[in-house]
Amino acid sequence: MPATREVPRFDPVRVRGGHRSGRLVRHRRRAVAVGLAVTATALVAAGPRVSDGARGHPRARPPAQTAPVSGEHPAHTLRTAGSVTAPVRIADAATVRLLRPGDRVDVIAAEGAVPGGEARVIARGARVTKVPEPLEGAGDSGALVVLSVPRATAARLAGASATGRLAVTLW
Repeated sequence: MPATREVPRFDPVRVRGGHRSGRLVRHRRRAVAVGLAVTATALVAAGPRVSDGARGHPRARPPAQTAPVSGEHPAHTLRTAGSVTAPVRIADAATVRLLRPGDRVDVIAAEGAVPGGEARVIARGARVTKVPEPLEGAGDSGALVVLSVPRATAARLAGASATGRLAVTLW
């Protein structure tokens, strides 16, 4: 059997660059953070624009919502400043059933019952405030919808409904 030998004493081995690896990791993290920040900024700048108005229908100014007062009639809660609520009879009752309070519609008047006759837009972007339940004896007279419109538009709606049939298009 060979004689046992002692392991000679020597200084511990020190790996050089240990502090460099920590610094490299810190710099890599910082570089990744900067890269992510630049990417996020580029995505926000190139991303889709969010507008508070409906697409394709620019508004001069956004309407200011009026706060509902306790005991106020529900049809008046969606009214905007400077507007009135106008009950309008729409010729097609099935179209009115598609509407919900808060929807925006264009009101179109068809003059006379002649096919191919003139049609004109009476109100643009009118907000639906209420869709009353149809009366049982209403028959074929259309359906009622309550719209929030400027006072001048309400007068045009009343005049148009007296001389022709009204229809709505949903935004």
